[in-house]
Amino acid sequence: MKDIDPKHKKVFSVISEAGAALDQPVYVVGGYVRDYFLNRSKEDDALDIDFVTVGSGIEIAREVASRLGTDNLAVFKRFGTAQVKYQDLDLEFVGARRESYRRNSRKPVVEDGTLEDDQLRRDFTINALSWSLNKENFGELLDPFSGIQDLKKRLIRTPVDPEQTFDDDPLRMMRAVRFATQLNFDIEKNTYKAIEKMASRIDIISKERIIEELNKIVMAPTPSIGFSYLFRTGLLEKFFPEMHRLHGVKEVRGVRHKDNFWHTLKVLDNVAEMSDNLWLRWAAIMHDIAKPATQKFEEGTGWTFHGHDAIGAKWVKSIFRRLGLPLDERMRYVRKLVRLHLRPIALVSDEVTDSAVRRLLYEAGEDIDDLMTLCRADITSKNERKVQRYHKNFDRVEQKIEEVEEKDRMRRWTNPISGDEIMETFDLKPGPVIGEIKEAIKEAILEGEIPNEHDAAFDYMMKIKDQFISEQ
Repeated sequence: MKDIDPKHKKVFSVISEAGAALDQPVYVVGGYVRDYFLNRSKEDDALDIDFVTVGSGIEIAREVASRLGTDNLAVFKRFGTAQVKYQDLDLEFVGARRESYRRNSRKPVVEDGTLEDDQLRRDFTINALSWSLNKENFGELLDPFSGIQDLKKRLIRTPVDPEQTFDDDPLRMMRAVRFATQLNFDIEKNTYKAIEKMASRIDIISKERIIEELNKIVMAPTPSIGFSYLFRTGLLEKFFPEMHRLHGVKEVRGVRHKDNFWHTLKVLDNVAEMSDNLWLRWAAIMHDIAKPATQKFEEGTGWTFHGHDAIGAKWVKSIFRRLGLPLDERMRYVRKLVRLHLRPIALVSDEVTDSAVRRLLYEAGEDIDDLMTLCRADITSKNERKVQRYHKNFDRVEQKIEEVEEKDRMRRWTNPISGDEIMETFDLKPGPVIGEIKEAIKEAILEGEIPNEHDAAFDYMMKIKDQFISEQ
């Protein structure tokens, strides 16, 4: 326990005293100990530290809260756990348990147990490490499954037979992939084979639990590591078949196309290097999702994927719903980027009109910069000269966007003429004609017929009013 934060060591001493007072052995367990040996600091605002006691987790939490002088105590009687919040620490307490599982449920039958029972139920050796907080051996490392050796070897391995581990709790297969991705570890051979064999067991896990692990994979520094594992083990096909179907290359008369699965992973990694926006990363995952459905070989042209942007955008909502992802503005953001991801490349020509740029700005709005990030990430050629040429083209597009935005202010565009003003000017009641007039004004601005200003828009409205008011 050398070089432990002095504040943490003070808290550990208080917990040690609380355990002695209740005659309950207590231990620091799990991720805090693992990350100490990895020299890996947690960047969250609050640091979670888990403790196991041989006895009541709730009683020791109450004793710890009293000794720390905090009333920020949450008790979960149903689970036999309790949480004490102290300064920037979340201290989680649970009694040592042993677990057994029914075949078709991941909910265990839980009984009080010894420390050894509790260690046996841990998912991986590197998470079974613990420090004693008991006075007779305070700070002693307990490593029953050679977790330190696995840390050195950079291996994810189960403490007991991996097939039994994953049969008991199939979510652990996702967790194995997640830890391998976050830590850039390998999955130990027998553990990997067990995931391949047990992949179908993931079907009993709720979509909420799966997506929680999947999003952690998506947010890893190199998310392709995790998706590669998910694909190769057969897990991905079970819950995200659309992405699995991206894999594969067809050939007609010697003409092949790139493998869209590995291309998507490269785009995702590229985005991850530039942004920690979870939903931008999901846009990278989804941007080519409809290519298998739109794939066609055309004589003289080769392989085409016409309309994959529009169809992919339509798929976003149903895929999000099935995976348990939000259906709010975050889904709409991803859908927008998927729909627009081909548009900027069409603007590289010197002859491109300001109108085309204005329309892109109008449709992308505040997300234009994220769209351009996705477009740059979509350049995955191994030909460096080709990559440089594409990047120069996108530099020109961004310059055009900047020039048009400075002149026309389309990024946060709202119609300069409101519906209320139209009704008041022409003494109209609410109805379709109001929207038709606003649409005509919008089109005139986008086409550059009038500037994006109130007075110009009002004059234009008065000029065209007879086209609409006479039809009223």
